[in-house]
Amino acid sequence: MGSSVLRARIMITLSSADTEIHGLNAGLRWLASAEKGLTEVADQQLRDDLAAKVHGQRGMLFARGNLHAEGIAALSEGILIGERGYGRGLGDHYSLATNLLNRGLTHIAAGHPGPADRDLRRLEQVVESGLLEPDRPDAQDLAMLRAKAHHAHGSLAWRIGDIPQALLHQEKAGESYRELEPSALPKLRTDQAEILLTAGLADDAATLLDDVLPQLHEQRDFRHLAEAELLRAAAAVFQGDLETTHRYANSARRRFRRHGDRAWAAIVSLIRLRADVNDALARDKVPAKLSERATEIAAELAELKLVDESAVARMLAVRLQLRRGMLATATEQFALVPKPRRVTPVDHRMLRRLCLAEFAVARGDRRRAFSQATAGLTELNRVRDRMGGAELVSGTAVHGRELGRLAVRLVIEHSRSPARQLFGWTERTRAQVYRYQPLPPPEDPELADKVREYRYLSRAVQQARLTGAPSRELVSRHASLSREMIRLGWRDSPWGAPRPVADVAEVMAHLGDRAMVSFLNSNNEIFALVVCDNRVRLLHLGDVSDVAVAAQELHADLDALAPDSLPAQLATAVSTSAARRADRLDNRLIRPLAKLIGDRELVIVPTGALYATGWGALPSLRGRPVVVAPSATAWLAAARADDHHGHTVLVGGPHLAAAVGEVGSLRVHHPDARVIGTEHATVQGVLAALDGAALAHVAAHGTHEPENALFSHLDLVDGALFAHEITRLHRPPQHVVLAACELALSRIRPGDEALGFAGALLAAGGRTVTAAITRVGDQAAAAAMGDYHRHLAAGAAPATALADAIAVDPFRRPFICLGASR
Repeated sequence: MGSSVLRARIMITLSSADTEIHGLNAGLRWLASAEKGLTEVADQQLRDDLAAKVHGQRGMLFARGNLHAEGIAALSEGILIGERGYGRGLGDHYSLATNLLNRGLTHIAAGHPGPADRDLRRLEQVVESGLLEPDRPDAQDLAMLRAKAHHAHGSLAWRIGDIPQALLHQEKAGESYRELEPSALPKLRTDQAEILLTAGLADDAATLLDDVLPQLHEQRDFRHLAEAELLRAAAAVFQGDLETTHRYANSARRRFRRHGDRAWAAIVSLIRLRADVNDALARDKVPAKLSERATEIAAELAELKLVDESAVARMLAVRLQLRRGMLATATEQFALVPKPRRVTPVDHRMLRRLCLAEFAVARGDRRRAFSQATAGLTELNRVRDRMGGAELVSGTAVHGRELGRLAVRLVIEHSRSPARQLFGWTERTRAQVYRYQPLPPPEDPELADKVREYRYLSRAVQQARLTGAPSRELVSRHASLSREMIRLGWRDSPWGAPRPVADVAEVMAHLGDRAMVSFLNSNNEIFALVVCDNRVRLLHLGDVSDVAVAAQELHADLDALAPDSLPAQLATAVSTSAARRADRLDNRLIRPLAKLIGDRELVIVPTGALYATGWGALPSLRGRPVVVAPSATAWLAAARADDHHGHTVLVGGPHLAAAVGEVGSLRVHHPDARVIGTEHATVQGVLAALDGAALAHVAAHGTHEPENALFSHLDLVDGALFAHEITRLHRPPQHVVLAACELALSRIRPGDEALGFAGALLAAGGRTVTAAITRVGDQAAAAAMGDYHRHLAAGAAPATALADAIAVDPFRRPFICLGASR
């Protein structure tokens, strides 16, 4: 290799390092020197290859400094040279593909989805043609570029709002990275976390980033570490954790400033601003300096050509100014906010709608405020309709949370007849997963392989613990595999076909002689919407925090009463406490409704902490049929679900006491039932039996998976049976009884989106799920289930059968009936 060629290559490398240390101009000077020295390279093709590299590196340095137009121009020069050589069957495939990748990424950053897609597709063509040549020394490098193309396609899909496709491409990239370059995985996981934040899954993103941050630190990849810290701060904003936001934001800003990266440092300032604005608005204390700071950050971001980020800062300033009564100033500020582009993130679009709604409120135009809220939630539904997996569908609710709250508050405070109007708004904003007619997802062989490996490892971990064998590596792989399965679940095809939210007239028609009580929270006050007698009425029930505390305390008492061997004195003390708390909750929630609901059967739509309430323990509800639903829409869907006349199946899982695990004893109530005892309770055997069942009783230990409800599972003899596997059945069981675990528990997401194992079964098309909301003693569960099935066999509807079974011992039988009641 000639000295001129070597010198040029060294200068290209130095340009990147010097940019990191001394800034963009230092790097550009090295490239100018390298370009000048190319005149000494005699070989024309080699000179062209080096020139393409120089242009490509210059483009990358510009792009890194957010000078996208300059970066695209320089990369285009390099690509033009590379394409000429490629057309003659000469040139450097790898250099051309690299420049195409980098120009595609720069187009993505600049908001040009069409050109970005063309560059990435062209990159794949160049890579594939290169890989067709035998014995290429750079074959592995080309394969790595193909993986990076998937990574970039994931970023592009994310930018245009196609979250499932984004996650699919990211997983494909991850498969190659694991084989070719594992060190690239932390950066990929960082990008996945950013996608999850867009989908509203802040907790999931935070968990992913908490795994990634130590890896990046160990790699001493401080630039990507700073980006991950920025995203961790952003996740904390969504979580409402001001302290964590500031801690990670301050660290990220120090790193970016150390490298002279003004653009990224300014984005960190925006993250901190969002947290501080949220906190100020929540406390209703808006200092003038915060509004001024928002305006200054907006100007800095605009100067750095960060269009979307500048718009967010301006809109935050507008919200602060409106709260301070500065309508004219807010109007001037909002005039500087550009209209959304195709690549404008959904949370930015919702913030713009919120600003417009708040402008309308400030001007006394409530009709326009409602119009903006309606338009925003409709737009959010279009995003939601493209989502794969229940978790992604539910996560998007976070972006419409403030719009929904605004509309509900306006109805309560200003409407002359708020009840009917409020019913519509609560249904628009809560429990959106249940708004979909579920579609069986396509088979995913990769996910199936992961599930099989997970089951194998579960047994191996259990066996190692029993024998005392070393299990650290097994446990680590088991946990890692669990996270991989959850990520694969996010990339599903759309969850289902959207259907309209329930109309109050439809609900009334189906209720008949029942009453629906829908609880809601507005401005920390709890209300009840009561639907009965073809009327909707609204009652104010007081401070929500008092109700939440009472519900949590009752839940704790019921949980504490679970052990069969509880000493009598302790059982008496806890029962006395539970009775007191049940009475307190009854006084707050049910007795104020007595004149409206009488002794009717109830459909209860909870809110927040009330999802974990054992309703049968409340004095006013003992012996009364009660069914719980995540929304009126969910209840209506369950009531209309296929009422097929299938078989009955009784399943007993492993490691249960004989009292509850011996399901054969229930055959006295269901003589024709299929019985699957412990030794035969395999995953495939149980799934086959569940398909098309009218009634399925499953006595098995289970685990509620808070990160993804579809991966909550039951423990069977050969491993875990996941909720997502039941959702894939052609005909999900109509009525499922979960006898021995607390799988009625849910994780409550924004928009009162309750997701858990039982909820996943309902969302997949089931009618009724009977399960416990706390632990249950074996003797109590066996007795409750015996009574329950006896009443079912006598012809009672599920809610009626359960009410009668619970009334015998309401504090030791914490079961609820979810879905439809008849």
